[in-house]
Amino acid sequence: MSGKYKAYPEYKGSGVEWLGEIPAHWDTSKLRYLFDFGKGLSITKENLQDEGVPCVNYGEVHSKYGFEVDPLRHPLKCVDAKYLKSTPDALLRSGDIVFADTSEDVDGSGNFTQLIGNTATFAGYHTIIARPYDRENNRFFAYLFDSQEFRTQIRHAVKGVKVFSITQAILRGLGVWLPPHQERTKIANFLDHETAKIDTLIEEQKTLIRLLQEKRQAVISHAVTKGLNPDAPMKDYGVEWLGEVQEHWEVTHLKYLVQDKAGIQMGPFGGMLKDLEYKDTGFKLYGQENTISGDFSKGKRWLTRERYYELSNYNLEDGDIVLTRKGSLGNARLIKNLTTPGVIDSDTIRVRVNPNKLNGVFLSLLMHEAHYIAEQIQRTRRGSVLPGLNSETIANLKFLTPPLEEQGKLVAEIQKITAFYDHSLAECLSKSKLLQERRTALISAAVTGKIDVRDWTPPAPQQEQQQEMALCN
Repeated sequence: MSGKYKAYPEYKGSGVEWLGEIPAHWDTSKLRYLFDFGKGLSITKENLQDEGVPCVNYGEVHSKYGFEVDPLRHPLKCVDAKYLKSTPDALLRSGDIVFADTSEDVDGSGNFTQLIGNTATFAGYHTIIARPYDRENNRFFAYLFDSQEFRTQIRHAVKGVKVFSITQAILRGLGVWLPPHQERTKIANFLDHETAKIDTLIEEQKTLIRLLQEKRQAVISHAVTKGLNPDAPMKDYGVEWLGEVQEHWEVTHLKYLVQDKAGIQMGPFGGMLKDLEYKDTGFKLYGQENTISGDFSKGKRWLTRERYYELSNYNLEDGDIVLTRKGSLGNARLIKNLTTPGVIDSDTIRVRVNPNKLNGVFLSLLMHEAHYIAEQIQRTRRGSVLPGLNSETIANLKFLTPPLEEQGKLVAEIQKITAFYDHSLAECLSKSKLLQERRTALISAAVTGKIDVRDWTPPAPQQEQQQEMALCN
């Protein structure tokens, strides 16, 4: 932040090692003297409904509407109006701050949202309400709570191992640093203006990322469905969701493209996976988490050597393709450079192709990118009472297969396409990350007094445009 903003003329020690110095005329205090605390409704998900009084639960705080929520702009689940009479203490006022009282990781500890607007809204389950006594400067406190310095304090205070909990007592004991009232307003106005510009640029990057992902998927899906030669003779196989395809391509079931005995194998069930180990034995049990992420190095479930060889029919080898059966149905990963031997679990299906008929990389692209495969899987889901895919369903999926040599050429071209889009996506993600880092640094600098914004005024439109261009670079 140095160079663009000036510092305060005089500083003093804050008495807090991770905070450092603060402006000499600022004070320090505890949240117990600045806020009234309460808890949200004692309800569960079963109490939520589509109509009634909007309700902010810890899920919205963590994953949807962090920092601020406005029921007029942000869709919320509701609760029955009876709670207006039975539990009025859980009703929020504009400017109130709602903390999630639990988090699955320490970094999420202290996540909050601030209610914006005057729509009657409840704090829901697993939440703590913080009501500022200084109602005029509630926005300043939201930014203070969003600063890295305040979040560091919370992370040192929360308790837990697998779930990290924050309590009213912990919040009451947290220290804060306070400029005079008028200065709080100035800082909040400055941050509202500056973070709004950054947020707009972040949203633009998110939109571009989504469009690039859609374009990437569409181009690849077209390549594996129609081929790369636009002048090739086409043929209609009479399949509505497939359309015309190159006439020298074949349409066949997957079961005719795999190795006969081990071609399509669903993972072992029940007692076959008893006596798992949770320390490294050298033989791993692979599951959905590996398939969805594409990372086969992680996982904490292990097999003894004896159990691994007993389940050798379910083992993984380089060149295999693993599919998910439940949840994110149809996720496909090609196994390459597998370093730890192991077997699949019951939530996955292994496909082992016949290399004389099918290129494994080509099949993985089809499973991951082709619209017509996804359409078949969805049709199977709708027409089945089974909880997920099974080996028979996968075996009977119809695939478009060009000659083996052409499959290899298609793979090479598609890899060029994905390299271009992946590079563009990486640039967008990098810009988005940089913008988020700038936003975080700006908030911390302003609310801890590292920069002096007392003389700040909103810039003229031309100057504003120049600043936005500078942010993009």
